[in-house]
Amino acid sequence: MTIRKYTLHPVAEPGTGIDYPKALNERQLEAVMHGDGPLLIVAGAGTGKTRTLIYRVAHLVEQGVPPASILLLTFTRRSASEMLQRASVLLDRRCEKVSGGTFHSFANLVLRRHASAIGFGENFTILDRADSEELVGLMRHEIDVAHKTLRFPRKETLADLFSRAANREETVAEIVTRDAPHFLYCVDDIVRISGLYREAKRDRNLMDYDDLLLHMATLLREHAGIRRLLSESYRHILVDEYQDTNRVQAEILRLMADAHDNLTVVGDDAQSIYSFRGARFRNIMDFTCDFPNAHTVWLEENYRSRQPILDVTNEVIARAAEKFPKKLFSKRGGEDRPALVSAPNERTQSLFVADRIVELAEEQGLALSEIAVLFRAAYLSFDLEVELEKRHIPYRKFGGFKFLETAHVKDVVAHLRTVDNPRDSLSLSRILSLLPGVGKKRSADLARKAFELASLGPVIDALAGMKKSDEAGRLAALLSGLTRDHGLAVTEMMARVLAHYRPILEARFDDFPRRLKDLEHMESLCARHGTLPEFLAEITLEPPTASVGDMVAPDTEEDYLTLSTIHSAKGLEWKAVFIIWALDGKLPSLRAADREDEMEEERRLFYVAATRAKDILAITYPVNIFERATGTVLSTPSRFADEIPARLLPRYALID
Repeated sequence: MTIRKYTLHPVAEPGTGIDYPKALNERQLEAVMHGDGPLLIVAGAGTGKTRTLIYRVAHLVEQGVPPASILLLTFTRRSASEMLQRASVLLDRRCEKVSGGTFHSFANLVLRRHASAIGFGENFTILDRADSEELVGLMRHEIDVAHKTLRFPRKETLADLFSRAANREETVAEIVTRDAPHFLYCVDDIVRISGLYREAKRDRNLMDYDDLLLHMATLLREHAGIRRLLSESYRHILVDEYQDTNRVQAEILRLMADAHDNLTVVGDDAQSIYSFRGARFRNIMDFTCDFPNAHTVWLEENYRSRQPILDVTNEVIARAAEKFPKKLFSKRGGEDRPALVSAPNERTQSLFVADRIVELAEEQGLALSEIAVLFRAAYLSFDLEVELEKRHIPYRKFGGFKFLETAHVKDVVAHLRTVDNPRDSLSLSRILSLLPGVGKKRSADLARKAFELASLGPVIDALAGMKKSDEAGRLAALLSGLTRDHGLAVTEMMARVLAHYRPILEARFDDFPRRLKDLEHMESLCARHGTLPEFLAEITLEPPTASVGDMVAPDTEEDYLTLSTIHSAKGLEWKAVFIIWALDGKLPSLRAADREDEMEEERRLFYVAATRAKDILAITYPVNIFERATGTVLSTPSRFADEIPARLLPRYALID
């Protein structure tokens, strides 16, 4: 039986008020006690920003500000609810009447009252993502794009491109140019579809998720009376995670504060890492320009990490091109320094991390739930996952799919399994279904023949005999060659399969450049396996049953290690953190090399990863990694780690 953990908060006696100086440090108290006017709270990692925001809400209510005239905006409904509950515990139930929610929920509330002012009916329908994609698909079909011989992005990809354009307030053409240049040859048709999509929504009284913000901004911008009414209704506006706001959200806040300028924003410039979602770093940096009378408070006392870890993170962010001047400090000392560890290859890196995890758990008694392994991209943990499976170390992965849960990896593995075991009708049926014109019945019949005869001969003959099907002929040649040359090295087999599969990958997936990275990485995993059966057996170990994507504690007594992309780890903390693949070219990524703003965000990403650690921080990287995209060999540690003095971040080398 799992015992739920509760946090007990002392409740103030009626009329006694809150002892703010006792509950808060000097800087937190300064922020909480701020009166009217704009306030910027620059809150470093682990400095108690949420606590400060909660106490400020309670203080405003205690000072007589009507709760309903206070607006608390956060990025999740749950976050707003929890903050107001905690404020109610601190003060009294008046705090429950504070208006709280997300930007989108607040925009929906306002637009329901004033939709007619912008040409919509108040009973407009909000499209969820699936609805949006379906409507985009209809508009896509309306345009006879005549791409019968050229590939054209699917409705899901188009919807994603349109959403990015809305969040960044850029044109669709600009988004395609930067984020999907492989579709530039059809950019004019993409732009036409975006226009039809926009018109269809207005004609049918529909709004998608992004429209809620766009139309809210339009309403406030173009209707002074409504803007004044809303601004006077919400006399104090408080915003969490301001560094994650986009252009539209920042404009909404400026317009909402039109009558009073009582806007409090809390955020950390050093943790602005979501530009791919439209978040704009300049919002927090330019706050004092937008509000010249703003008072700024820096929260620098860290309650999470030991000082040696903060010494490293302070060095990382101190070298940022643009930043707010702050230096985190902690009362938690200790002599043990974080470590930068080089490994001769990825395999040794995985062995080292797994060994250290076992040591921390078995010898030092650290719960697995207090340990995390962080990485820049989901595919970088594949090799480590194999090692954890071998050692029966339970883990949950966040921010990506597990190795064998991705369709493109499944497709490639199915080809190899078919060669290794002709009776594997499931794998054979999967690769046959990739062929145009081969339906479920025919693929099942062919797979059944191979199963009954334990031979691919009849299938190869049938494929070769398919007229007007180049794809079938290519598959027949591949299977024939691999069957004939069964003694080939695993790397050569994989190379042949990938050469065959790449055109299929490009035809099936709009994000094929990203997926190709996964497959190239999988190819490198083959190098240490002597035979195909050995390779297939190792990568198909039974995965954990945990679902991916939700950082909720498992409803079980079993302890789990956390594997996570850095983006998914923001806001969380662990006693021990391993940052793997801290290799220049991976973290930072190669694609960031040509743009200063992207490289600066990569630096902040590294900073976020390192500041997740409470007690132990190890940064590892493999050397001599061949990067296929550029034809170069990556061997140097992340520049963000390499520039830190060795007295703060000692270097170690693993010997294979």
